[in-house]
Amino acid sequence: MDTKRLFKLVMGTAVFTLLLISCKKEISNATGWEYNNPKNGGFELPPFQGQITGPGLVFIEGGQFTMGRMEEDVMHTWDNYPRIVTVSSFYMDETEITNQYYRDYLHWLGLVFFPADLGSVYNAALPDTTVWRHKLSYNEPFVDYYFRYPAYNDYPVVGVSWVQAVKYCAWRTDRVNEDILIKQGLINVTNEPSAEGYFNTEAYLLYPDYEQNRDRRLQFIATGEERNARMEDGILLPKYRLPTEAEWEYAAFGLIGNTLEERILERRTYSWNGQVTRTDDKKYMGQFVMNVRRGRGDYMGVASALNDPYEYTGPVTSLWPNDYGLYNMGGNVSEWVMDIYRPLSADDVNDLNPYRGNYYETVQVLDDGTVAERDEMGVVPTVPVSDFKNDRRRNYRSANNINYLDGDWSSQLDGERWRDPNSPESTVSMYDKAPYPSTYSMVADNARVYKGGSWKDLQYWASPGNRRFLDQEESTAYIGFRCAMTRLGSTNGNNR
Repeated sequence: MDTKRLFKLVMGTAVFTLLLISCKKEISNATGWEYNNPKNGGFELPPFQGQITGPGLVFIEGGQFTMGRMEEDVMHTWDNYPRIVTVSSFYMDETEITNQYYRDYLHWLGLVFFPADLGSVYNAALPDTTVWRHKLSYNEPFVDYYFRYPAYNDYPVVGVSWVQAVKYCAWRTDRVNEDILIKQGLINVTNEPSAEGYFNTEAYLLYPDYEQNRDRRLQFIATGEERNARMEDGILLPKYRLPTEAEWEYAAFGLIGNTLEERILERRTYSWNGQVTRTDDKKYMGQFVMNVRRGRGDYMGVASALNDPYEYTGPVTSLWPNDYGLYNMGGNVSEWVMDIYRPLSADDVNDLNPYRGNYYETVQVLDDGTVAERDEMGVVPTVPVSDFKNDRRRNYRSANNINYLDGDWSSQLDGERWRDPNSPESTVSMYDKAPYPSTYSMVADNARVYKGGSWKDLQYWASPGNRRFLDQEESTAYIGFRCAMTRLGSTNGNNR
């Protein structure tokens, strides 16, 4: 059964309260008390069959792999030497986010924020269509039509910055969870969402008096009082997000197709076997397996025999998927990932789920212990985790760990060049917060990694081990994105 049918089947199940009543009696092995019995206090154990696969996602079973460059370091950056790491199981979008998917997002923003005179929210999410312009190339048709014209509905959205991509992921989380609750019969459809009242997953979980459609809520076992669904119920999905660099690279290699027991029979340079970019399948012999530039001035081949029929981007399901079923992990557009760029990340990050960019936040709590109200855009306010409360921790002390071991005070050079950024007489830190420090380096706290080759790149960049970076507020005509989601519980996808 495919993912879409399974998702619809799970969402069409009976109301959750009926499932609680009908499930067999279970007893706690810790206390001996019976679960789901209103006569003994109502200890609850919701029925749970495992995390479902969200819309558009493909399950990626985790494991260890050799992360890093698989080709000669022709750029001489020395920023990604090979090393063995392990990645937990997760989910990733089958394709890049398309123009149509992103227009759905903009349509929703218009419905919610224009009536509240918050059109700036909509405008801030618009992709920059002028990224197609080049001073010595005629690309105005793409400026005018690529994002809006229906012929490009299934082409990857471009002109989207890292910041915009992150906000899209947050919006998608709320819409998917809202749809789950509607199909479970736990809330009603809101035909006219407002800036103050649209469904937000965090608000739904945090505020006991969340007003949206409260007549369709669940009930406490013991008291019968209505309540929202909780994460303990296993109904809501975790957040959609950008993949980490390690997750993206692991999924792109798709080594599951080359594994026998614990042996990897053939190491890959690209998302497919072999050292060339053409297929050896007899039916399609010699055709390109990715959308990249073949050489100077050659973007799609010769008329009547086009090997790569897309001079710019192509449909997101074009060409061949890799062994995980993911399309265009080696071409079409490069893709944003979560990580902050540092040349020496390979030396610093953990070997289990490596990632640089942690900035720990928590919801804002008022003096009376209640959670602060949503802001004018409906977002639950957050604050950095207090450093004062972390002074006895072993695993972290500071909320901001972006520069840990590479840019924080303990790792800065002695002398006049670097100074303590917390000191009153400080003039400059190792990594500035400006988009690009003017004196020392283009690497900054706003520099984000993007991975994979694109329609304008030579095949060198199609190797998943290579990495590049760009400021998180900037966008291009060759960078898109796809979403990921954490796998909760079992790592094999069988919910066991």
